[in-house]
Amino acid sequence: MTPGVTAAVLLAALTHACWNAIAHRIPDKLTGFTLISGGGVLIGLALLPFTALPRAGAWPYLLVSAGIHLAYYALLMRSFRLGDFGQAYPLARGTAPLLVTLLAAVFAHEVPGGWAAAGVVLSCAGLTGVALWGLRGRRPDWAAIGAALATGVTIAAYTVVDGLGVRAAGSSLGYIAWLMALQGTVLPVFFLVRHRAAAWPMLRPSAALGLLGAVLSVTAYALVLWAQTRAPLAPIAALRESSILAGAAIGAVFFRERFGGPRIAAAGLLVVGIGLMLRAG
Repeated sequence: MTPGVTAAVLLAALTHACWNAIAHRIPDKLTGFTLISGGGVLIGLALLPFTALPRAGAWPYLLVSAGIHLAYYALLMRSFRLGDFGQAYPLARGTAPLLVTLLAAVFAHEVPGGWAAAGVVLSCAGLTGVALWGLRGRRPDWAAIGAALATGVTIAAYTVVDGLGVRAAGSSLGYIAWLMALQGTVLPVFFLVRHRAAAWPMLRPSAALGLLGAVLSVTAYALVLWAQTRAPLAPIAALRESSILAGAAIGAVFFRERFGGPRIAAAGLLVVGIGLMLRAG
């Protein structure tokens, strides 16, 4: 985990929190995710002529990842419908890093060393603190919690699949371009078939906001994929989920959700964890 890789992943975390906030801001979740997904397709197609074709070994990962991303979008939409942004986002993102650590050890044979493992554990402790703080003082909505946790499982799954795929591709930019082009078509096609003539009037009011979300989404994941070619998967996953803190701040500023002292303490743990991961690098 070099400083350059760390900076790229932290920037990815910020842009990821921003596009998720945009998706939450658009009232109809299917409309919002259709715009973000469709915008990703346009960006992917625009990049294809300027990127290298992924090597043959990357294509199985691309196809599997596209399927996992569809499940991710469906579950994320459901969790945003059922829960507050400050609850759904931390739970969805906070469950992923430890799962990624386990999956990376099994499938990528990446077992973190002492400092890196300590950094991942401390970072996850901070992220878990943010997630639990989002549940304080309220009656648990088990449907919303279940959707958010299931979203976290899909995040861990596509993180590992794409980590292996982008390494096999030979080009991180080519991999992200084809991934966006493949996985982004289903939602727009479904939306057009479902709403037919009413589709464009429904999309138009939120089109600019949705396309901004698409740019942020592609940027965030492109940075993560690039980082995965240069560092182990588990520390990158833990760093990326610092987007939870950015999401908490966005929730406090734009959705009037309390930030609170425990989140500040969680941020401190995350910073210490990042320091340990950099020491390991």
